[in-house]
Amino acid sequence: MSEYDATSTTGASVGVVTKRFVTLGEPPHALRLQCGREFGPFTLAYETYGELAPGGDNAVLVCHALTGDSHAAGLYAADDAKPGWWDIMIGPGKPIDTTKYFVICSNVIGGCMGSSGPASPRPGSDEFWGMDFPVVTIGDMVCAQKLLLDHLGVTRLLSVVGGSVGGMQVLEWSVRFPEMVASAVPLATTTEHSALAIAFNEVARQAIMADPDWQNGAYYGGAFPDYGLAVARMIGHVTYLSDAAMRRKFGRNLQDRCELSYSFAPEVPEFQVESYLRHQGKKFVERFDANSFLYLTKAADYFSLGRGWGEGSLVTAFSRAKCRYLVASFTSDWLYPTYQSKAMVQAMKKNGLEVSFCEVAADLGHDAFLLPSPRLNEFLTGFLASTLARVRGGTGAL
Repeated sequence: MSEYDATSTTGASVGVVTKRFVTLGEPPHALRLQCGREFGPFTLAYETYGELAPGGDNAVLVCHALTGDSHAAGLYAADDAKPGWWDIMIGPGKPIDTTKYFVICSNVIGGCMGSSGPASPRPGSDEFWGMDFPVVTIGDMVCAQKLLLDHLGVTRLLSVVGGSVGGMQVLEWSVRFPEMVASAVPLATTTEHSALAIAFNEVARQAIMADPDWQNGAYYGGAFPDYGLAVARMIGHVTYLSDAAMRRKFGRNLQDRCELSYSFAPEVPEFQVESYLRHQGKKFVERFDANSFLYLTKAADYFSLGRGWGEGSLVTAFSRAKCRYLVASFTSDWLYPTYQSKAMVQAMKKNGLEVSFCEVAADLGHDAFLLPSPRLNEFLTGFLASTLARVRGGTGAL
C-alpha cells in the first residue's frame, strides 16, 4: 500500500477518532495458528466509526492492505494533516456511509501499528518477539478479527470489504465464516499470489535480511535495518504503480540537474524516479518494522484460497460461500491483473453465487483502489445499500 495522501471531494469526515486496543486469546482460548502453534494472549488495535444498529445488521468490516493499519478514516486530532488511509471511502455521505453502517477496522496480527507482532514484547516479558513470533497466515488474521467481533458483540457482517492483501482477508472471511457474511467486496486482489508476486516479495525480504543491522531479527534496542527496509519498500512501491503513471509523473527527468553525472555517487539521486523511490523508502522506515514486513509478505505468499479450502480447486473453495460478491479489478494493475479477478468470478458463478464484477479503467496501477474513483464509488454505494435493503427485507443471506 502506497503513501497516498488522497482526500475526499465528497462527503464529510468522521471527525476525530480514537484507536482502541483489546487483549484477546487468553489461555485456554488461545488461537490455534495454521503453523500449529498456540497464540495468546495477544493485542489487536482497532477503530470503529458509526453506530451498530439495534438489530446488529449494519456492520461492515474493512480489511487493510499489506502495510496499512486500523486507522481507516478520520483524524486523531483536529489539526492532523493526514486522515485515515481510506478516508475517501468511509464517512457520512461516502460509499461506506457511517450514518448507515457500523464500520470496524483492525490492524492485523503480525503488524506493527498496535497489534501484536514481532516488534511487540512477549506477554509477561520485556523481551521483544523478533523472529520468535509465530508465522501467521491470512486465515490466522481473520480468526483474530473474528475474536474482535465477538468482543464487540457483532454476530453478523453486512459486508467485509478490502483491497489487495485486505481483499485476501475478504475472500478468506467469505469461506471461513460463511454464515456470518452477507456480502463481500474483494478489490484489486487475488485468490493466490503468482510466481511474479512471490518473486517481488522474496527480493524485498532478501533486501532486509542482507542488511547487517538486521541481526537475524534481533535488532530491537540497537540500530534498525533501515537501509534494507527502505530498499524493500522501494521494490514493493514499483509494483504498486503502472508504466503509464510512472511515465506521466517522472519520464526520464533528471533530479535537480541538467546533465547526466556519469557517476555512481550514492548520496545524490540522478533521475526523479530514483528520488521519489528513496523518499518513499525513507518515509516507510519511520513508521514500519522490518520484521513485520517479513511476516506480512510471507502471509500473503502463503495465501491460496483453493489450496486452503478446496484441495486445490477454487470452485470447491467457493462452494462454502453463501454471500453475494462485488469484485473489482483495475485495468493497469499488473500485480493482481484482471484475469485473476475473472478467474475468481468464474469460480463463484459455477457455484451459483450472485456476483457483480467491474473492471475499472485506471492507469494508476495496483494502488488505484486507494484513490478517488467515481465508478468504484457508485458501484460500492449501490452494492452496500442493496445488501442492507435485502437483509432488512428478509431476503438477504444473513
